[in-house]
Amino acid sequence: MTRIITFASGKGGTGKSTVVANLGTAMAQLGKKVTILDADITMANLGLMLGLEDQEVTLHDVLAGEASVAQATYKGPAGVKVVPSSISLEGVRRTKLERFKKAVSELAERTEILLIDSPAGLDRDAITALTMGQEAILVVTPDIASLSDALKTKIISENLGVKPIGVVVTRTTDEGVDLPKEKIESLLDLHVLAVIPEDPEVRRSAAFSKPVVICEPKSPAAQAFMKLAENILGLRRRVKPQKAGVKKIVHGLWGKKKKR
Repeated sequence: MTRIITFASGKGGTGKSTVVANLGTAMAQLGKKVTILDADITMANLGLMLGLEDQEVTLHDVLAGEASVAQATYKGPAGVKVVPSSISLEGVRRTKLERFKKAVSELAERTEILLIDSPAGLDRDAITALTMGQEAILVVTPDIASLSDALKTKIISENLGVKPIGVVVTRTTDEGVDLPKEKIESLLDLHVLAVIPEDPEVRRSAAFSKPVVICEPKSPAAQAFMKLAENILGLRRRVKPQKAGVKKIVHGLWGKKKKR
């Protein structure tokens, strides 16, 4: 059965599209059949991030009834499939949101994992995209305003029957002003799946329209995205064994003996 996950945020600027682009690419690198759907039909930018901004057929044409979802599906980095929305506002008025469910159903038949990049906020477009998922992941920045909006999104999601499964915290720094992970989990009553640090390599990779997991796989953000992919897929990262003597191993397991 295809797993459909909608990525949502209560406000813009959280880096939600960056998370979806890199997570989908990371999952594809791990051997999964993954499709990314840019459901933001008015402020689309996922295609820009993946170098697919000039494609002739997009989700707009599918929702206008002028093309099939297969015609709007393209191959992205590492083999991830992408259904971009148009960056032009010209086709927005032709779209009909009632065609959304059929498009998602057709995509689900052709992939193992479908990641939906929903619009920020809680307007009609965002609610429609949110209801398309079986699960939802909230993308937040570590500040109270972002968490306040995310809490509203979580409540709406639960009321719509879409299960929130966790939070991705982006743009974290070591400046001492970020809300700690434990506080975020407490406020949202959700597990933090990943903490993505503020990383200049993310902006550099965006300038080349490529995910950071492709451009700079050893960067802090890329490593965090890869761990997130493994976490969601239920995989365990292999740790290279270290050489150690028997006494050192025993000490590590049991600690020092107490003096009597």
